[in-house]
Amino acid sequence: MVNFSLKSQELGRMLETNITKSTFQFLNSLKKNNNREWFSEHKTDFTTESEKVKCFFNNILEKLKSHDEIERLKVFRIYRDVRFSKNKTPYKNNFSASFARAGNHRRGGYYLQIEPGNSFIATGFWSPEKDDLLRIRKEWEIDTTELEAIIENDTFKKVWGQLVGEELKTAPKGFDKEDPNIQFIRKKQFIFIRKFSDKEVLENDFASQIDESFKLIKPYFDLMSNILTTNLNGESLLN
Repeated sequence: MVNFSLKSQELGRMLETNITKSTFQFLNSLKKNNNREWFSEHKTDFTTESEKVKCFFNNILEKLKSHDEIERLKVFRIYRDVRFSKNKTPYKNNFSASFARAGNHRRGGYYLQIEPGNSFIATGFWSPEKDDLLRIRKEWEIDTTELEAIIENDTFKKVWGQLVGEELKTAPKGFDKEDPNIQFIRKKQFIFIRKFSDKEVLENDFASQIDESFKLIKPYFDLMSNILTTNLNGESLLN
C-alpha cells in the first residue's frame, strides 16, 4: 500500500478527472496478459493510467473531507503478493483505494475499486477485533431498533441494498440461536457494497455518485461508532 499526496496547484487541476475508457482498456489487456514480460513492455501505459486514477481517488478524498474527517488515503499497489496464494498471476486487475476515518471516536472505513465488470464501493466494518465483535453482538442481543431504522430506510436500501459479510451458520458461543435478532448477532462482518456498471463508471457524475453514497452511510457509522466507544450502560470507553 502506498500513500499519495498532491501539491495544491496539482490538485486544483486534477479534481475534474474522471475514469476514462483507456483505463478500462489497460486493465482488460492486463487481465489477458498478466505476466511480467507484458507488464514491463507496457510500464509507460501503467504509469499513465495509474496517475489518472490516483487523481480520481484524490478527488473522492476531497469530497469526503467536506462531510467527514479523513485521516488518510491509501492507494493499493497493483502488484500481488503471491507467496501464499494459489493464484500466481503477479498483478491485480484493478485499481483500488481506501479512505480511513480520523480519530478513535470515528469507526468504519470506505473502499473504492475500479475494474472492468467489477467496479464497486464498499463501506462498514471488514474485520472487527474480537472485543469489538463481542460488543456489537451484545448490543444486537439487547436491541436492533436503531440499526433496522437506518438500514431499512427506503433511500438507504435503494443505494446500498442489504447488509452483507461473513457470518456464522449458527449462534456464536454464549448467544441463543433462537434470539429474535440472531440474523445480526451471527455476523462477523458488517459491510455494505454498491456495484457500478462500466457505463456508470465512465459517466461524468461518477465521483458525485460515490460521494452521495458515502454521505448516506453516516447514520450507520454514527450508530456503530457510538456502540464501539461505549459500554452496555452507555458510558464512554474513551479517555
